[in-house]
Amino acid sequence: MGEKTVDLETETKETLEAVRTFVETQAEFGLSEFRLARADADTRLAGFHETIRDCRMCGLCESRRTVVFGSGNPDAGLMFIGEAPGAEEDRTGLPFVGPAGELLTRMIEAIGFQRDEVYIANVIKCRPPGNRDPKPEEVRKCRPFLERQIELVQPVAICALGLFAARTLLETDEPMGSLRGRQFSYRGIHLIPTYHPAALLRNRHWKRPAWEDLQLLRRVYDDEAG
Repeated sequence: MGEKTVDLETETKETLEAVRTFVETQAEFGLSEFRLARADADTRLAGFHETIRDCRMCGLCESRRTVVFGSGNPDAGLMFIGEAPGAEEDRTGLPFVGPAGELLTRMIEAIGFQRDEVYIANVIKCRPPGNRDPKPEEVRKCRPFLERQIELVQPVAICALGLFAARTLLETDEPMGSLRGRQFSYRGIHLIPTYHPAALLRNRHWKRPAWEDLQLLRRVYDDEAG
């Protein structure tokens, strides 16, 4: 018998629809909040990673080395989401490495967490050639993967790192100057936008407002987590 052909896009949509149906069913019985057991979340994230590690749903597959899935605690209360992998991320398969990653680690530690206690991912899982901005079609193809990660991790709060991540998650065209310093909601999850670590390395004037955003993120987390 020949091997079964898997339609990755159809399979992903069916998985997301099954999750949404489950959540809606729970809500009918008054269960508005619930979390997966850590081991279960870890297993599901690992399984989901396997289904997309050879993704060829857009043209980025032609130039990438690695699908950069995400890293960190699968049961994290905080999730940090950036734009897309760069050259080092594409080489290592891990998000936020290199100078920007080192700065993100310090930002996380500044609010009382270790990097392995949070979960880190990007909107786009493959590196755009030359680190160009992702195209709308690439976002459309890749966004369900991020949505599934968020559903599995179920963070208390999300920090959107940079304008691209904030605009994608909030579906807005507002500038970062208008978005940062404010608290939003993404499908019932608190969301705080701030500057991308790479931008902070280029512009020191943004470090003070970014620190204010991180303090807001910590307060929101503490209020929700109790």
